Formats: sequence, C-alpha cells, structure tokens
Amino acid sequence: MDEEGPDCGKADFVLLDQVTMEDFMENLKLRFEKGRIYTYIGEVLVSVNPYQELPLYGPEAIAKYQGRELYERPPHLYAVANAAYRAMKRRSRDTCIVISGESGAGKTEASKHIMQYIAAVTNPSQRAEVERVKDVLLKSTCVLEAFGNARTNRNNNSSRFGKYMDINFDFKGDPVGGHIHSYLLEKSRVLKQHVGERNFHAFYQVLRGCEDSQLEDLHLQRNPALYSFTRQGAGLNPLDSDERSHHQAVMEAMRVIGFSPEEVDSVRRILAAILHLGNIEFVEMEEGGLEQGHVAVAEEVLVDHVAELTATPRESVMRCLLSRTVASGGRELIEKGHTAAEASYARDACAKAVYQRLFEWVVNRINCVMEPRGRDPRRDGKDTVIGVLDIYGFEVFPVNSFEQFCINYCNEKLQQLFIQLILKQEQEEYEREGIAWQSVDYFNNATIVDLVERPHRGVLAMLDEACSAAGTITDRIFLQSLDTHHRHHAHYTSRQLCPTDKTMEFGRDFRIKHYAGDVTYSVEGFIDKNRDHLFQDFKRLLYNSSDPTLRAMWPDGQQDITEVTKRPLTAGTLFKNSMVALVENLASKEPFYVRCIKPNEDKVEYLGLLENVRVRRAGFASRQPYPRFLLRYKMTCEYTWPNHLLGSDRAAASALLEQHGLQGDVAFGHTKLFIRSPQTLVTLEQSRARLIPIIVLLLQKAWRGTLARWRCRRLRAVYTIMRWFRKHKVRAHLAELHRRFQAARQPPLYGRDLVWPMPPAVLQPFQDTCRLLFCRWRARQLVKNIPPSDMAQIKAKVAAMGILQELRQDWGCRRAWARDYLSSATDNPTASGLFAQRLNALREKDGFGTVLFSSHVRKVNRFNKRQDRALLLTDRHLYKLDPGRQYRVMRTVPLALVTGLSVTSGRDQLVVLHARGQDDLVVCLHRSQPPLDNRVGELVGVLAAHCQGEGCALEVRVSDCIPLSQRGARRLVSVEPKPEQPEPDFRCSRGAYTLLWPSR
Repeated sequence: MDEEGPDCGKADFVLLDQVTMEDFMENLKLRFEKGRIYTYIGEVLVSVNPYQELPLYGPEAIAKYQGRELYERPPHLYAVANAAYRAMKRRSRDTCIVISGESGAGKTEASKHIMQYIAAVTNPSQRAEVERVKDVLLKSTCVLEAFGNARTNRNNNSSRFGKYMDINFDFKGDPVGGHIHSYLLEKSRVLKQHVGERNFHAFYQVLRGCEDSQLEDLHLQRNPALYSFTRQGAGLNPLDSDERSHHQAVMEAMRVIGFSPEEVDSVRRILAAILHLGNIEFVEMEEGGLEQGHVAVAEEVLVDHVAELTATPRESVMRCLLSRTVASGGRELIEKGHTAAEASYARDACAKAVYQRLFEWVVNRINCVMEPRGRDPRRDGKDTVIGVLDIYGFEVFPVNSFEQFCINYCNEKLQQLFIQLILKQEQEEYEREGIAWQSVDYFNNATIVDLVERPHRGVLAMLDEACSAAGTITDRIFLQSLDTHHRHHAHYTSRQLCPTDKTMEFGRDFRIKHYAGDVTYSVEGFIDKNRDHLFQDFKRLLYNSSDPTLRAMWPDGQQDITEVTKRPLTAGTLFKNSMVALVENLASKEPFYVRCIKPNEDKVEYLGLLENVRVRRAGFASRQPYPRFLLRYKMTCEYTWPNHLLGSDRAAASALLEQHGLQGDVAFGHTKLFIRSPQTLVTLEQSRARLIPIIVLLLQKAWRGTLARWRCRRLRAVYTIMRWFRKHKVRAHLAELHRRFQAARQPPLYGRDLVWPMPPAVLQPFQDTCRLLFCRWRARQLVKNIPPSDMAQIKAKVAAMGILQELRQDWGCRRAWARDYLSSATDNPTASGLFAQRLNALREKDGFGTVLFSSHVRKVNRFNKRQDRALLLTDRHLYKLDPGRQYRVMRTVPLALVTGLSVTSGRDQLVVLHARGQDDLVVCLHRSQPPLDNRVGELVGVLAAHCQGEGCALEVRVSDCIPLSQRGARRLVSVEPKPEQPEPDFRCSRGAYTLLWPSR
C-alpha cells in the first residue's frame, strides 16, 4: 500500500483546519474519490463502503500492517486490528473493536476483514487446536449470516441482529476459544417484510439449495411465492445457482464447526415447519359447529406437516392453534377457544418465537464448540480477550417503530461510553505526561440515556407498566402517559406538546432529540412488540417434541400449567439489561472504534462523527512520542539531520520547533510532544514534503551506487571463481586424457577401443580437434604397415566407402578385390587364356597401362536384346566384349567420356554406366566364383579411385529405380527379387527394364 500524499486529503479528520460539516464532507469525498475509503479521527477509524472490490486486502497488505504502529501506515482496518492485537499481546490487557454504522455501511464486511487479519497473524507454529478454533471463528460468520441476515432496501446482506464476539488468546497470542453474544434479532421479519425486502436467507437457501428428495421429505416446493412468509421477497431471489452455492457453503461451514448431520436435519425441519405454519389460515364457523371455539383450520394437511416436522402429536398442534389453556385461581384448568384473529396472533407469535429460539440455539451451539478446552489458569496463565462488536448504528426511517427505538437507545449507550472512555484516556494521558488537564466542552448524552432507561419514569419503564396494567391499554394511552411525565424534558416532544409541528401525527408520534439528530417514533405496535407474548401451550408442545434438538430449545416448557410463575421480562427490559451488561463489558476493555458509513447520503450527522472530532481536538490535536516525532520531521532541521547530537530527544524536538518558530503551540510531556493546533502539523508536513524528494534522490543515488559496487564485486568474484574452476577442469581433463591414451601406441589396435572422456564445454572444440588428429595419426600408423602391393586395393575400398557407406547394404569391403577376374583361372577357367591374348592385343593397339576391372556381365540393349558379354575397364577405355567370339570388342568408350554410374541399394549386381554422348550401358555382373559374389562396390571403388587420381569428376548415384537414356529415349531400370530365378536376367517392357535377381 502506497504512502498517501497531500492530494489524498487529510488522513486524520483531527488535522482539518476548520471542524465544520462542509470541511468534513469535502475531505471525506476527496479521499473516497482517490480510493482511500479509510480515515482516522484520532484512533477512531471511519470506513466508507465502496460497494466494489478494492485491492486493499490479502496476505500482502496484512504483511505491511503486521507489527506496525497505528500511524506508520495509511488508515486501514488492518491497522486497527493490529493495534488491538498488539495492545492485548504486549500489555496482557483485554481489548475490543466496536464496529457501528447504519444498514449497508459495511459493518459485516469490516468484521470479516478483522477476523481474517487475526487468523492470518496468529498460530505460526500451526498447532492443530488453534487451527480448529480459527476455522470455527471464520466459519461461524457464514452460518450466522444465513440465519441472521436478510435482503433489505439498503443492503442485500443486511445483519438483522447485533453481534459481539469475544476471542480468547493464550500467552503466546494464539486464539484458543471464543464466545458470541447476539442482540435484538429482528424476528418480526419472519412474518412480514417491507416492499423490496426478503425474509432471512435461511428460508430461501433451504428452498433453492436442498435436493429434490429432501424437499419432498419436508413437504416443500422450490417456489418461495407459495409460502406466506417468503412471498414478499420471492421475486427478488438471486439466481438459483447462487442460492445453491450459498446453501452448500453454509452446510460446509456447519460441518466444519461441528454440527452433527442429525442437528442439520432438525434445523431444516424447523425452517420448513415455520414456512408451513405461515400458510395456516383460520376460518370462523357458524354457530353450532363442531369445532371448538367456532374456529377451524382452512387446510388441515398443513397441520399434519407441522406436526410431522416438529415431531409432535397432530392433535396437540391443532389444540394449541385453536385454543389455549389457562389455570383458574383454584388451579382448575380451563380451555379457552380462540377467535380467528386470536388464532392468527398465536400462530404468528409461535413462528417468531420458534425462529428466535432456533437462532439462539445456533449461536449457543457455536459457543459450545468455541469454548476453550482444558484451560487451567494456574497452568496455562490467564487468557486475554479481544472483543469484536458488530452492531447497528443509528436508524432513521420514514416510520420508526419499537426496533428503531431500541437500536438508537443502544447507540446512545455506546456513544456515552465512547465519550467517557475518550475523555478518560485524555485525562490519564495528560496526568501521565505531566500536563495540566483542561476541561473539555462536549455534548453529554447522559440525559437522553436517562430519558430511556430511568427506573419508573423512563420510556422503557413506562412501556413495561403499560404492558402489565390491568384492562385494555392501547399504544395511544401509552403515548399520553409519556407526554404527561416528560412534557418538560428538553429532549422529548410530541404533537400533543407541540401542536404546530405538523411533521408528527396526533396520538401516534413522539420525538427524541438524540445526540446524533432528531428521530420521530410511531408508538403503534410498541406494546405488542414489547410484551412479545407466547402462550404457554406452545412452549409445552415443543418441549415435549421427540426431536432432541427442538426440545432443547424450549427448556421453559417443562413447567406445569398450574405452577405460579413470575411474569416474563419484556423485550425492552431484556434488551436494556443486555445493553447494560455489554457496556460494562466494553468499559473493562481497551476500546478501538470503527465507524462505517455509506457514501452519497447526507446522514453523517447521525453517526456523531463531528462530535468525535471536536472531543479529540478539545485539548491537543496531536501527540507523538519524541522518537517518532523526530523520525518523521528531523530532516527539516539542520540540528537533527541525519542524527542529532543533543542531550535528549526532547531537546532535539525543541530545537527543531524553535527553528520553525512553532514552540509556542506545543507542550512538552515526559515522553510525548503535544501539538495544539493542526496548522502546526500542516507546517511541519509541508516542510517535510518539500525535502522528501531531495532525500529520496540522495538515498536512491547512494543505494544505486552501493548496489553497483556490490554487483561489481560479485561479478569479479564470479569471474575469478570461473577462471580458476576452468583451469582446474582443463588440467583434470588433460590429465585424464594422458592417463587413458598412454597405451595408444601399442599395435595392432593403436587405441581403437579407447573411450574419450566427456570434456568440459570450454574444451569441446579442442577435443574435437584432438579426435580428428588422433584418427589421422592412427590411420597413418595402420597405413604404414600395409604392403605397397595392397595400397591400390585400400585406396579403392576407401573411395567406395566414401561413396556407398550407409547407402548400399553390402558393397564387399570384407573380401579381397582381384579386379581382373577374366584373367583368373578361378573365375574364368575355360577362357582365361583367350582373354589374356585379347588383352595383350588391345594393350598393343590402345597403349593402356593397367586393367582396372574385368568381369562377365548380362546386358540388355535398346532393342530389348539380352545377351552375355564381358566388361573390361582399363585406365584408358571401357570395352564391351563378346566372350562367345573370343572376346571380340563390341564397343569401345574412352574412359574420359564416362561421367558416372548408378547402382541400387540392395545386394544385386546391377550397374548402369553413363557416358557423354553415348547410350547408357545396362549390365549385371554374373558368372562369378563364388556365385552371385558382390562385386559392384569393387567396380565403383576402382573407378572412383582412378578418377580421383586423374582429377576428374565421377558421379555415383544409388537408387532402386535408375533412370537411363538410350538414343534419346528415357527408360527406367529396377530390380525384382525372384527366388526361383536360376541366373540373373532382364525382363523388358515398354519404357522399362526389370532385373530378375535370384535372391537366396
């Protein structure tokens, strides 16, 4: 997260030049437009809901705030969470984080981020029990949202209850348990919702998320419009896939927390029973009907469903719906039938009570799982606690009823605590630092709290009196009583007391001037909502259920109807008692505050934020420890930059302020500097802002130079290491070469089987050269031992190898090459003498020097004639001879005209000789000893060696389909293996020759 500049506004409202609503809103708007949704009021964090995902959270952001002081980083929820955690861990003191704001302001999301931060920075050793507690803490939010949140006109996921969670930590600072308190669940939402709103999420998740078989067991259908309690919000449902995914997430969270499958099934059945209960309607029967009380259920199958789902007898459910049992003074039981209106009231009261008990049971079940296990203070030390309070802020609607009255009373109590704690902290800090305490002028809302909760005369006390009075007491009579007792109260008024105020209605409205603004309340429904009466019959019915989960929710149902019991406490008294206990709990902890607001709504005044700023600025706008003050501003003074040489940090701070001429606007404490006006801080910040770019450039230059020197030294070291390593590798490689090739001079192999070691990369070219030299040296050694008479044969074989290697399967390199086979008595026993005579005659005639090659052949010509002939190759001519006519010369071709020859890749003896200006000669070597001896390689080798010696080119082609030319006509010749062929011969076809080779 980047540091904030002046263009982002003031990060702390205390630093505003003028504390007015206009300046406050302008700074808030500027920061919001710059993406800065968090701003401080001293140590109070103001959070504006952005209604979009911002890159402000996650592991990277958590790391930037972990272990930091509150003002070291820009304002953030993580900073508050870290401050509370550090205070708890450092001083072993309980702390709490109070999150407040109106519906849709982002309280629930803020509490989630705080929980995620605490989970991320704890348990580095990954202890299993601590991880379990963290999982339960995080997953509990998902479950509570399902049962306690609903869609409203202001928020799609509005918390309809207040929540306070205590998290227990051990001496290491790891969470080991927790406890949740819930406040004022809006159970009236079960029955009815405003236009554009929905019932609690749990109902829709059951309808949309359960499997078809589960819905069938619950006698439910997926359409929420079929049920009275969910009909209003049926058209507002998100996508079915969203509801299913939410339902799966809640089921998974309940599994992780530790709800058993049987408990989860019971929860589903209870929700289904409430939906069926809402569809039950009552009809008045004519006189003389059989039904008791002259009231009947319009659709009795719904009663069957409710009885089955609650595991209670059908007759008992029907009796509770249509009548109630009362005990007379003589303990005689009387069954009194309901009218249709009374039955509907009883049904609705039962539905609200069942859902409230279900919600409370879920909270208690989570608490049972989160309770610290096996903790002994004598052994483990005292646990410390961080409390997180996510509670409603001031609510001001066009019509405000009993719920808004309780919520705003809660905020009055919290504001009273806030002011008291802030003033107490101020006074304690002044005394600790040796600075005279100055009285702070602020609005004390104790008189408003007293107006609500004062015994006997407070609004709640008078409401309880109206609920318990004999006879019929209406909401209008209750309002008249309020007017009588509070007509002179400065913060109370009504239309009766102020007839000219036409914003209120006679007999309905009264107004209280809260610390955050005026709120007009309608008394309609106050008495019924406060009384919150449920007939004892329903309690006994549900206590006697065979479902253990449902039975556990109704422990008060075990009382007998004849037992005399005290009148139950009213909803208002219960809420007041819970608020008193909550405030006492918070007062015992070190508090941190988060105020959540919604953007673009002119309701900031209802949070009392300006009052918070005024209280914070009443004494000194800012106070900082001397080391922190110097760390931030020392660059603005020559005596403190870069480090001071004065006697103390206090003296250095004094010198700095004197240089700026600001010493008259500060006070020096023992450890802190107190600055009275924001202008002083602005002056210091401006001086610092002018110098920071210069300092940054200086630091960048120095750091870049340092990095460059480090890199240079590293490179030098790297190159030195590389140089010495290369020397070592070269020496080692050369030593290994010397060791391996010591015996290379030994005949007859001369190092043929030696293996070359793998060289270093740098020596690879060197070793390649050495291998080439070694091969040449070895060849030289081998050649030196060859007799001169064999050199011609060796040269011919080398020439043949260079041409035919890897192109022809076998070219006869392993046999001795006799060259002149026609003069050999072995190959030509009957006519070798005749050939010798013909050879001498040709030598005398043409003057050739040596015979390169001679052999019998089978030839085919352009007339498709196949005949036996002899082939003679000398160093001057190529002769075709007729062995049947004493080797008479049939054709002579000067050797200089021979341009190339073609052979195949197989073992056949086909050869095609190409000559410039002559027909190509197609022959097959045969009549050899042994039969079918491989002599093609010998012919190629001797001819190629001769051409190399003469310096003329010879083209040798290897192909299994050889093209040739005869009298300008193009033909192809190929080979066909034929095992049954006795001797090689040609088969002629149009435009092609085929050598039939007797493959064996």
